[in-house]
Amino acid sequence: MVSQAYRLRDWPEEERPRERMIRHGPEALSHAELLAILLRTGTRNESAVHLAQRILQECGGLRRFAERSWDELTHIAGIGPAKALELQASLELGRRVARARLPEAHAISRPQDAADLLMEELRHLREEHFVVMFLNTKNRVIGRQTLSIGSLNASVVHPREVFRAAIRRSSASILCAHNHPSGDPTPSHEDIRLTKRLAEAGELVGIELLDHIVIGDNRFISLKELGCL
Repeated sequence: MVSQAYRLRDWPEEERPRERMIRHGPEALSHAELLAILLRTGTRNESAVHLAQRILQECGGLRRFAERSWDELTHIAGIGPAKALELQASLELGRRVARARLPEAHAISRPQDAADLLMEELRHLREEHFVVMFLNTKNRVIGRQTLSIGSLNASVVHPREVFRAAIRRSSASILCAHNHPSGDPTPSHEDIRLTKRLAEAGELVGIELLDHIVIGDNRFISLKELGCL
């Protein structure tokens, strides 16, 4: 039977690695605590944290541990074949993340740039889709989200939801777009009214509305160019 002293569930909650990571983030955990989360369980006489501490000590540190092969990991007491595979998979993912490069973000310098990104996706849709593109200080797209599907009106698209999403992404500015299933991009009175409400809300929260474009069938209209912004 496993000694009570070595069961993580018997530790004070604020000292358990999983709970600490949830509360404070992974940066607050030691190498051994992070490894313990991957190990999940310890041995008959060791908690997962004690096992992780011993593994790192036997390997000569985190870097040497990461260099161990699957066969070498299985020769460490407390690491079986399945755990060794899981650890190797985690280490390989870390290496790939370190090597990966972020794709070049699209820059928006004119309405046509936004239309080019959205035209083929929106032009044939049978319902109106309201899309928000989130931009950084260099007007590069850092994310996008469809906030509404259906008839566009103030009750469906509310500035509160638009800017809540923008704040979550630390956006410097936003660009909104929606399609007209009829194929005619001529903005309605509701389109214009919503655009003005979004612009006013953006001024209050410090996130500029760069434009609101309406997508038709291979045509688009910029409400900024119409003087609505």
